[in-house]
Amino acid sequence: MKDTQTIEVKSKGTQTTQRIAGSEAIIKCLLAEGVDILYGYPGGAIMPVYDELYKYQDQIHHVLTRHEQGATHSAQGYARISGKVGVAMATSGPGATNLITGIADAQIDSTPMVCITGQVGSHLLGSDAFQETDIVGISTPVTKWNCQITKASQIPEVMAKAFYIARSGRPGPVLIDITKDAQFEEFDFKYEKCTGIRSYVPVPKTDESALKAAAALMNSAKKPLIVWGQGVILGQAENEFKAVIEKSGIPSAWTILGASAVPTSHPLNVGMVGMHGNYGPNVLTNECDVLIAIGMRFDDRVTGNLDSYAKQAKVIHFEIDPAEIDKNVKTDVAVLGDAKASLKSLLPLLKENSHQEWHQKFKDLYEIEYEKVIKNDLYPTKEGLTMAEVIKEINIQTKGEAAIVSDVGQHQMIACRYADFNTTKSNITSGGLGTMGFALPAAIGAKMAAPDREVVAIIGDGGYQMTIQELGTIFQQKTPVKIVVLNNEFLGMVRQWQQLFFDKRYASTEMVNPDFVAIAKGYYIDAKKVTKREDLKAAVKEMIESSGPYFLEVRVEKEGNVFPMIPTGASVSEMRLE
Repeated sequence: MKDTQTIEVKSKGTQTTQRIAGSEAIIKCLLAEGVDILYGYPGGAIMPVYDELYKYQDQIHHVLTRHEQGATHSAQGYARISGKVGVAMATSGPGATNLITGIADAQIDSTPMVCITGQVGSHLLGSDAFQETDIVGISTPVTKWNCQITKASQIPEVMAKAFYIARSGRPGPVLIDITKDAQFEEFDFKYEKCTGIRSYVPVPKTDESALKAAAALMNSAKKPLIVWGQGVILGQAENEFKAVIEKSGIPSAWTILGASAVPTSHPLNVGMVGMHGNYGPNVLTNECDVLIAIGMRFDDRVTGNLDSYAKQAKVIHFEIDPAEIDKNVKTDVAVLGDAKASLKSLLPLLKENSHQEWHQKFKDLYEIEYEKVIKNDLYPTKEGLTMAEVIKEINIQTKGEAAIVSDVGQHQMIACRYADFNTTKSNITSGGLGTMGFALPAAIGAKMAAPDREVVAIIGDGGYQMTIQELGTIFQQKTPVKIVVLNNEFLGMVRQWQQLFFDKRYASTEMVNPDFVAIAKGYYIDAKKVTKREDLKAAVKEMIESSGPYFLEVRVEKEGNVFPMIPTGASVSEMRLE
C-alpha cells in the first residue's frame, strides 16, 4: 500500500486544487466542516481513511468505541448537547449494519449525524464479496439522505451535501458509503460548502396570515395550553419561547425531548405530558380550549387515544416539517417555519395575560398527584430505595446543573419526571425509538462535547448490559462521566406492564445480574454500591466530587411502578394515579 502524496496544482483561473487520494479528501472534508472529533471502529473496507486519519491526529480526535452502535450513540450524545453534527465511521458489512440502530434513533429524534462507511471495491459490488452489504438499501428508511460514492471525484460534493442536509431544517442522520477503490483513487480536490440544494427546502416560509390567526386564537382563549417539544431546542428558540409564554401567561408542558428548554422551576412550566407525565397537563389537555403545539409531533405516547385527544380544542401547530402537519392531530392553524423566527414574529401580536383561574386547575391537580404519587416517590417511608430519591439526591449535589443522559425504561421516566433542569440541552435520552443501551455511549459523547458540564448517565440494569463494553472507551479515553445504575433486578417497565395487564406473569423479565462494581473496577473505574438509604447521600456526593469517571450502583425496590400512567389505547383524561 503506497503512501499518497498531496500535490498542489492550478486549476481554472487562480483557484488552487490539490491532487490527493479519496481517503485524504474525506479527512479534509471533515476538517472543512469543523469536525474535530469522531467516533468509530476500523476495518478492511475503511482502512485507507483510517490510514489518513493517522496523519491528522493533531486535528481530529478519533474515539475508538467498543462497538459500532456505541459510535453512533456517542455521536448522538455529542450532537444533542453541542448542537453540532455528530460523526461516526465504520467498515463495510457487519460494521455498517451495527450502525443502524443508532441511525434509526437519530432519525426519529431529529439528531444531526453523518455516518461514513467503507464498502468493497466497486468492481465487487453485487457479487456477495467478503463483508459486502447493501448498506444504502438497508439504511434508506432510517436516514434523511444517503449516497454511495464509487469515484473519488464525487467525495467533495457528496460530503458537503451530507453535512448541509444533516444540520439544516429538521436535522437528521445521513449515511455516506464509499467504495475502497474510491478511497485509493487520486483526483484534483477542492471543497466548497453546500449552501442549498434545488429540490430541498429545509425551512418553509412562514405565512403571516397563519401567524395572525394563531395570535388571535391565543389572545381570545380562556383555557389555553402550550405543549412544546425538541423543536424549541433544535431551533435555538429558548429565549423566544420563554418570552412568548411569559407575555401570554399560558401554562406550558413539555414532551421528554423538549425538557430543559425552560427551567423546571419556571412558574409557567406545568410539567411533562405523555404516558408517564404529570397528571395536570395530561388531564387538562382534554379541557383546554386552545392547544398550541410548538416543535412537537403529537407522538402516540403523548396523545394516547387520538379519537379522544383534545377534541374540544382549537389546535395550533408551530412546525418546521410540513409532513407533521395533520399527520396525527388535525390542525386548525398551522404555522410552518423555524421556531426561533416564528416565535419572534408571534411575540408582538400577543396580548399580556395571566390566566390565573386556569393555572389554579393545574396547581390543584398537582396537589392530588403529589399526595398520591410524588410524595411517596421522593420521600418514601417503606424500606426499599426508590429511583426518585436517587434523582432527588443527584439534583441536590449538582444543583440542577447536570446534563442527565438516561437510557430507556422506568428509570428514564423517573429521571424525566424528577430531574431538575436549569440549563437547556440537559435531558438527553432516546425518545422515539426507545433504544435500550443508549445512555452509556451517549454520555461519552455528551461529556466530550461539554467537558465543563457534569454529565450523569441514569441507566437500568437491563439497558446497561446492552452496551456495557463502552466502559472500555471511558477507560481508554479517561472520560469523566458519572454512571448511575438503578438496579431492580428486572426489566422494570416490561415487568410493570406484566403486573398490570398480564396478571403478574413475569415472563423473561427477571434479571440475574453480575457484580457490576467488580466489572467497573476491572476497567479501573472508581465504583461503589448502595443498598441502604442512609448511605445514599454520601455515595452520590462522592461520585459528583470525583474528578474522573465513577460508577454507582443503587439497589432499588424490585417491584416499584412508575405512576401516573396512561394505559395503551386509553385517553389522556383516563390517566391512572395508582
